[in-house]
Parts: sequence; C-alpha cells; structure tokens
Amino acid sequence: MQRNKYKEYFNSLADNRISYRRSKAYYWDSITKYCNYFLHEENSVLEIGCGTGELIHEVKGKRKVGIDFSEIMIENAKKQFSDCEFHVMSAESLYLDEKFDVVILSNLIGWLDDIELVFKNLHSVCHEKTRIIVTYFNYFWAPLIKFAEFIGIKKKTLPLSWLSNKDIGNLLYLSGFDVYRRNRKLLIPYYIPLLSYFFNRIIEKLPLFNSLTINNFVFARPMPKTDDFTEKYSATVVIPARNESGNIENAILRLPKFSKHLEIIFVEGNSTDDTWEKIKEIQLKYKDTHDIGITQQEGKGKGDAVRKGYSIAKGDILMILDADLTVPPEVLPKFYNAIASGKGEFINGSRLVYPMEKNAMRFLNTLGNKFFSLAFTWILEQPIKDTLCGTKVMFRDDYNRLVKNRSFFGDFDPFGDFDLIFGAYKLNLKIIDLPIRYQERTYGETNISRFKHGFLLLKMWLYAAGKIKFRI
Repeated sequence: MQRNKYKEYFNSLADNRISYRRSKAYYWDSITKYCNYFLHEENSVLEIGCGTGELIHEVKGKRKVGIDFSEIMIENAKKQFSDCEFHVMSAESLYLDEKFDVVILSNLIGWLDDIELVFKNLHSVCHEKTRIIVTYFNYFWAPLIKFAEFIGIKKKTLPLSWLSNKDIGNLLYLSGFDVYRRNRKLLIPYYIPLLSYFFNRIIEKLPLFNSLTINNFVFARPMPKTDDFTEKYSATVVIPARNESGNIENAILRLPKFSKHLEIIFVEGNSTDDTWEKIKEIQLKYKDTHDIGITQQEGKGKGDAVRKGYSIAKGDILMILDADLTVPPEVLPKFYNAIASGKGEFINGSRLVYPMEKNAMRFLNTLGNKFFSLAFTWILEQPIKDTLCGTKVMFRDDYNRLVKNRSFFGDFDPFGDFDLIFGAYKLNLKIIDLPIRYQERTYGETNISRFKHGFLLLKMWLYAAGKIKFRI
C-alpha cells in the first residue's frame, strides 16, 4: 500500500529531520508567518502531518495539537516542544474527540492516498466557524524541485500528487467545505540578502510574478447548515445621524421587522439642527412598538459613532444604516438573510451594481469608489466591489474579537468602513458583497468632502497595504 511506503520513507528521514528543516528555515518560516497572520492567541489549532512539530509550536494558539503517522517524527516532536500535544495518527484515521478553531495541512496533501477522504474526515474536528488552511507546492516548481534534488540541495522525495489551487478548492468543495480565499507566496525560497526581501515582499505581489511563486494557500470553512434561520438571531441596527432631523422618523417607519428581536440605536453626532431633539421625540413616540436606544457620541466622525452604538448593542448581529437613507431601510432583511444563513460572515453593501438615481452619487465619487474597489480586491485577495457603502453587517461576537485585535491596524479610520473591512480580513472572515439600489437624498446634504476625504481614504489604503500586502 502506498501509505506504508510513505511511512517508511518518513521514518527514515526522522532522525535528521530537525537539522534538515533548520537548514531550510527561511522557506518553512515563510509558511508559519503567513498562517500566523490569521491566527490569534485564543485559537485552538490542529496541524495534520506535523512532522517534528516546528510549525504547530510556532503558530499562535492557546491549545496546539499535532498528529503524524510517523512514530519517530512524533517522538522527536515531543522531545522538542512540551507546549504542544502530539499523537501518532494518520490523516485517514483521524479520531480526536475535540473541535478546533483552525486546522492546518501544510505540504501534506500530495502524500495522501485519498485527499477527499481526508478532507471529509476534517468535519469530525470542526465546529461551524473552524478555519481550514491548506498549503502546497505550486506545480510550476516541479522541474526546479527535481533539479534541486538532482544537485543535492534538497532531499529526494517519492513521487507525489501535484495539485493546483483550483484542484485543492474543488476537493474541499466536494468534501463539504466553502473555499473563500486563495493566495500564492514566495518567489525565492532561499535567503539571499536584499534580493530575497525585494522579490518576496514586493515583486511577488505583481500579478504575473505572483503566479510563479512556490507556495499555494487555500482557506476554507465548513459549508453553512441550511437550518431555518429566520428567527435564529436578534439584530441591532445602528443609525449614525448628524444633521438628519428630517430622516429620523422615516428610518423607523421604513424599517421592516425581521430577526428574533430588532433593536434600533440612534447615535447623534454634533448636529447643528434639531436632530437630537427629533431622536428623543421619535423614541418616545414609538416606545410601545419599537426597541429604540439613543445616545450621543463624544468624538467626531461616523466611525466613532458606529463604535459608540456597537458598544451598547445587544443584538447577535450588528448592522449599520446611514441616516440619510440613501441605502433603503427596506433592504436590511437581505443582509440579515445573507449572514444568518451562513452565506458570509461580513456582509458588505455594494452600490455599484444597479443603476443609481440621477443625483445619488456624483461622478467623481463613482470613480473614486471604483478605484478603491480594485485596490481593495488586490489587498484583500477576494472581490469587494464597494468599500465605502455605509451598510456593513457582522456578528457581534466577531466584532468583539475585532475590537481586541484593533491595535494591529490602530485607530486610523474616522469613517469606520476600512476599520471594519480590514478587521474582518485579519479575523479571516468570509467577506461577500450584497448589491443594493442606491437612492437620492430626500433631506439634508452630504457630510463627505470629495477631495479632502478622498485623499484621506487614499492615505488609509496605503497604510493598510503596508500592514497587509507587504507585511506577509
């Protein structure tokens, strides 16, 4: 049987594995670093095919477990790392009685007899929010790897399967997993002073060169269950309002009833009209039919207002509705359905699909939004069409995790859109767009300055590119 042949092979390598891996640390560390970008200290992590345990030891996590079918590899892993738990176990016979937040299969799947079977077995160690990270060689590198083995700078390996990102994604899908991100990393797998940094941090990000990198990464999560979700979650709609007196009552009247319980929170922000008085009037008027909370922000900007509202929200799902009502309140049930059904974990409104009303968005604003759409798709490695739409939806538990990790990007976004999008990316959430019809204002004027705020958004994008694209 092929598996027995592979087991003998790895047992023969086990005694020299630690020193050999250390000699190729630049390559292996690049995989660890990329995985670590999406991990957090509170995670429980399982690595399948852990070898002598270096990766599972170095990744973040409160509980870390590694399995491998080679007894000698596991014996050496236990000697090296007492902070991890190791088991002799094959991927095909996975039987741990535990659910993990993250499961990593690093450079393993080519050695497996039945990859689909192993992927299906992963469900036994997954809960509904588990993340699967699969890393593997780029097939383009096969001749170069064989040449490296021929000249002796790499150990010779047995024949193994070569799979593209598409192949891996297809096998995950057949096994009941939803693939939401693919990426490629590392143009030069050896450390060459200055040259490695330049090619692996800058040149590899370019489209043509990116397809030539050695490592493929595929991220997946269990397929969402199709249970009835209409009454499963409660929701909070946060409505930031500055100089929006004429829209306050319409926001209540036009907002449909959906979810198990609907909470509405108005956050008034330094208005010069009677918006705050109107909010208090509406709260009193509809107190018998609506759960309405009201507060005033102490800082400035929509981002500050959203944070203020979210800090007192009680709903399972958090939503933003701009008080100008250019995003119709009537569409919020669609956002609820998208997140409650598991289609996505961060639902981003998109105004750039349907035709807009004549004066809904000025021409330069439209161009700016399209630019940021392309720029963000490149950074986030998944399509996102309209980064500046005010309506964004996520689970409160995920938002609380975002707050804990906010220090990574810092408090740099007065609008709040980028803060939430970047935070969702760092949390490894599945981001999806939900098209809406953008409408004209019926009251008041926009608080956005095209050139001043456009330049600020560009600065924030450049800052984020440094934190995301050129950090990992």
